[in-house]
Amino acid sequence: MKRVTIFGKSGCGFCQRAKQLCELKAFEYRYIDIIEEGISQADLEKTVGKKVETVPQIFIGQDYIGGFTEFDTFVAER
Repeated sequence: MKRVTIFGKSGCGFCQRAKQLCELKAFEYRYIDIIEEGISQADLEKTVGKKVETVPQIFIGQDYIGGFTEFDTFVAER
């Protein structure tokens, strides 16, 4: 599988669960803390290509997956 990229922020339980799922499944992943990196909501929306109200926002390679629920479903179907 291509590398998973997780855009999240500290204190976000679903962001932590997404990282744990990657570790459990031995997926290569990159976690980007949007606060530490200075990524604004508008910046994230440009990256995702739609309005964003929550984190995490997750990609596999260049493909946008969605939030934790969509990622969990995607992984379960593999």
